[in-house]
Amino acid sequence: MNVFENLGLGHELQATIKGLGFTEPTEIQALSIPHITEGKDVIGESATGSGKTLAFGSAIAEKVMPRKGLQALILTPTRELAEQVKDVLKQLSPNLNIIAIYGGVSIGPQIDDLPRADVVVATPGRMLDHLGRRTIDTSKVNILVLDEADRMFEMGFIEDVEQIIRACPEKRQTLFFSATISSRVKELASQYMVEPTTVMAKRHVDPSKLKQVYYDVPRNMKLSLLVHLLENEKSGLVMVFCNTRRMTDFVEKNLKKNRINAIAIHGGLTQNKRNKTISMFNGAKVGVLVCTDVAARGLDIDNVSHVYNYDLPKDANDYVHRIGRTARAGEEGIVINLLCDLDHDNFSRILRDYDFNIEKLQKPYVKMVMAAKVEERRDERRSWGGRRQPQRRRFSGGQRYGRGRR
Repeated sequence: MNVFENLGLGHELQATIKGLGFTEPTEIQALSIPHITEGKDVIGESATGSGKTLAFGSAIAEKVMPRKGLQALILTPTRELAEQVKDVLKQLSPNLNIIAIYGGVSIGPQIDDLPRADVVVATPGRMLDHLGRRTIDTSKVNILVLDEADRMFEMGFIEDVEQIIRACPEKRQTLFFSATISSRVKELASQYMVEPTTVMAKRHVDPSKLKQVYYDVPRNMKLSLLVHLLENEKSGLVMVFCNTRRMTDFVEKNLKKNRINAIAIHGGLTQNKRNKTISMFNGAKVGVLVCTDVAARGLDIDNVSHVYNYDLPKDANDYVHRIGRTARAGEEGIVINLLCDLDHDNFSRILRDYDFNIEKLQKPYVKMVMAAKVEERRDERRSWGGRRQPQRRRFSGGQRYGRGRR
C-alpha cells in the first residue's frame, strides 16, 4: 500500500499529515515528494485539487527554519490561490511565519510583516512591487516554487516571473507545478532549473464518471435554457463559466432575478468581495457560482456536481480545466455546454484537440425569460492589481457583448 511513510518524510511531518486526516498520498504526491525531499528540481504536471500544495509544502516543512529570514518563495497567478496555498502551508508548518502578498489590498501591513516572514506566497505583480521598494529580502531563498506555471504565461506574467527568479540566489531548489507542461513551461525550466525531474499525474477527473453533453440553441435562448435547467435539476454545487466579466455579471444578475441562488466571481471584484464569495460557495450557502477562468483557476472547490459552459472558451486547455472541477474522488459529474452560433468555432477546436465524447441533447420546451440590464457596482471598479478601471457602459445580455476582460 502506498502511504506517506514510504516517501522519505520525517517522522514529525508524517505525524502532522496524519493529524490532518491524510493517510494515502495522491498520485502527484507519490511521484514528486521523493524527488523533492532529495533536493532535486522538479516539474510536476497535475490538475487543480490533486494535492500539489502538500507535495511542495513537504520540502518547505522539512527544510525551512523558523526566524532565519525568508527561505521559501511561492509564486501563484491569483490572489485566491495565494491564500489557499498559505493556509495549507500553515497547517503543515505551524511553527513557520507564512504570509501571502498580493495586490488589491493595502501594501503597508505587508511591508510590516515581511521582515519576519520565513515563507512568502506571492502574486507576481505585488512581488515585483516589493522588490522595487526593497521591502523584501530574497538573498536567503533556497526553495522557489512556481504554482500554475502555465497560467502565468496565459495571464502575461512571465516577464515579471523571470525578474523575480533572477532576484533569487542561483543556488536553490526550484519546483514548477502546472496543469499542462507546455513547450513554454519547458523552455522556462531549461533556463532556470538544474537537471529537473519531470513527473506527470493522470487527470484527476474520472472519465468513467464524467458525462459531457451540449445543447445547440439560438443565442437569444441561452439564458432561458440555463434558467430552465437550473430550475429543474436538484444537484450539488454548480459552476457556470463565462468568458468575460460582463457576461459573468449578466448571468448572475438574471439568475438571481429568476430566484436561483447564484453568486459571481471575476477579476473586477474587490478582494474582500471575492473572499466572501468563495467562502459562501465553499460553505454551500449559495448553490451556483458564476465565474471566469481567471478568477476560478487554482481554487480548490469540492462537491461540484455540475459544470455549465455558458460560453465556450477559445482555448481547448481552458475547457479541460473547467471540466476538471467535477467527477472527482469517485463522485459522478456532468458538464453541460450551451452553444449558439458564436460558440461553434471554439467547440470545434475543443473536439479537434481532445477526443471527448460529448452527446448532443434536444432542447426541451423552455419559457422565454426577460433579461435584466446590468450596471457596474461601485465595488467592482478595481482590477486584479487594485487599479481603478474606467466605468463600464450598461448592457443587456446579448451575445454581442461577449468580449471583455476576465
